[in-house]
Amino acid sequence: MELLFSSLTFLSTHLLALILSKVTLQMSSVGPAFKGIKMIPPGPHFVFYSSSSRDGKEYSPVIGFFMDAAPHLVYVRKWDQQNERLVKMPEEEEERYSQAVRSLEFDKYLGPYNLSHYGEWKRLSNFITKDIIERIEPIVGEITVTCESETMKIAPRTTMEKALDEQLRNSKCSTTVDKFQGRECYYTSIPRVIKSRGIQGEALTSLNLDKTQLLESLLTKDYGGSEDALLGELQFAFIAFLMGQSLEAFLQWKSLVSLLFGCTEAPFYTRSQLFTKFIKVIYYQLKYGLRRDDNGRETGGPSILDDSWFTTDNFLHHLCKDFFALVEDASAVDGDLLSWTRKFKELLEESLGWQFQQKSVVDGLYFEEDDEYAPVVEMLDGTNYEEASTA
Repeated sequence: MELLFSSLTFLSTHLLALILSKVTLQMSSVGPAFKGIKMIPPGPHFVFYSSSSRDGKEYSPVIGFFMDAAPHLVYVRKWDQQNERLVKMPEEEEERYSQAVRSLEFDKYLGPYNLSHYGEWKRLSNFITKDIIERIEPIVGEITVTCESETMKIAPRTTMEKALDEQLRNSKCSTTVDKFQGRECYYTSIPRVIKSRGIQGEALTSLNLDKTQLLESLLTKDYGGSEDALLGELQFAFIAFLMGQSLEAFLQWKSLVSLLFGCTEAPFYTRSQLFTKFIKVIYYQLKYGLRRDDNGRETGGPSILDDSWFTTDNFLHHLCKDFFALVEDASAVDGDLLSWTRKFKELLEESLGWQFQQKSVVDGLYFEEDDEYAPVVEMLDGTNYEEASTA
């Protein structure tokens, strides 16, 4: 009884259709008798659901939202059969249902939160706070790919983006996206290319090769100097992408990962603690998302994340290869950062079969023959080498 009243309850009324529902890492296929989840631990949680056809073979695009659980709090949502989504109730009606929950009138219709998944969820969300949720979430709170049609038009056409585009085009909501304008998340803008007035040539090239100065600027201007706020946004985006199937969230996660892996000075001189925490965050994200059983089947996140999006010719492999080489070759590196970097490297090698070669005949570096990210190297013959070295 103490656990019941020191935790949150999520109540959903009038569930008249089959839906696939999940609160953080607890998934359920539910029917008319199901009314929600009780005994949800305090802290951030992500609720996402998808309505299905009567035969359970087809599902609508996922809709999700974050909520911050607090003791004695009851979240109440009503199932809108026509639009197939959970909607808020009038305040008086919501309070009436909340009191009924506290009086245990709905107790037999509520399933208990599965605490066996809580530790894993905490590792995926430990930097997400109520302030971060309120800063990033859409005005209406809902995150769904059906509100991201404009993003689809300008995004690179990767395997993942094509899959989400297919989902959007097959959605019953795809023809009514206009009425959902303004429902995008308020993510921090991360420049891909640094342009600075008054800086040109080698100095500008250096700024783009090492993102440390950009990182420092973003931390000061957009995150109030808080490293944890940046990591919280990284976790928010990953969860919205993996569980909410949001393309917009994937692009933000990719931008933040590219920013951090693009720093060559910060990991060793100014932000070692931040990078240790970052490697731990992405380690647990991919450990969960790429987890498989003994037969090779995915058991972690939804099927939206699979290793076809993490092949060796993609952005993450190239970023990791460069970062691992940077850490291993550093003259001085924080012990925790080195330990977690090696652990993350082993995870990618074991889960995806990636190989991160470190040595070659060219300046101790390794580049694949068809690596478009590799620098152009011109080998000089003996005569030219002598001329170049004495010039």
